Amino acid sequence: MARHIGPVCKICRREGEKLFLKGSRCFSAKCALDRRPYPPGQHGKSRRGKLSEYGIQLREKQKIKRYYGLLESQFRALFEKASRKKGITGEVLIKMLESRLDNVVYRLGFAPSRMSARQLVRHRHFLVNNRIIDIPSYQLKPGDVIQVREKSRKMALIHESMQKVKEGQQMPWLTLDKANMKGVFLEVPNRADIPVPFNENLVIELYSK
Repeated sequence: MARHIGPVCKICRREGEKLFLKGSRCFSAKCALDRRPYPPGQHGKSRRGKLSEYGIQLREKQKIKRYYGLLESQFRALFEKASRKKGITGEVLIKMLESRLDNVVYRLGFAPSRMSARQLVRHRHFLVNNRIIDIPSYQLKPGDVIQVREKSRKMALIHESMQKVKEGQQMPWLTLDKANMKGVFLEVPNRADIPVPFNENLVIELYSK
């Protein structure tokens, strides 16, 4: 399981971009990047210099990896799988990341962040097609039904997260039945529909060296 035990807000400050690692806090005035838009550390404000081509590619890989909460070995393994599939490798990679169970649990609003979603999946709080799945990296297929287990439906974390979900806020490849705490993964999303501000082609260039 991918874990980061330090302050996650420092990750966003290091990358210079919101990676939405703290759930609703990222949308509030408490967001660390909004208050201190420079890298962490003693010399954060004074750091200067232009990144090399390799540095730009590395930072983009780090942003994508941290956005989805993967360790380096997990991300590299997923890249290898994507490179063996038909299609543009970068687009396939992002589609596979979006199809992960922990990501979909977060997208549906069952968890306030991907980190929380990963923990909830690990603790067996969700069913996929009426089967308990406790693997965060589980790849969903079109038509898969994700729902909160009966005994987990009173969890405060899940309820608080779902209360913040607004009608019409769902991604076009997902549907949510809030009353029954159930969602459907309608289809693998098109890259153009996935709202992530990353250039995955830089990752391909990095791993191609």
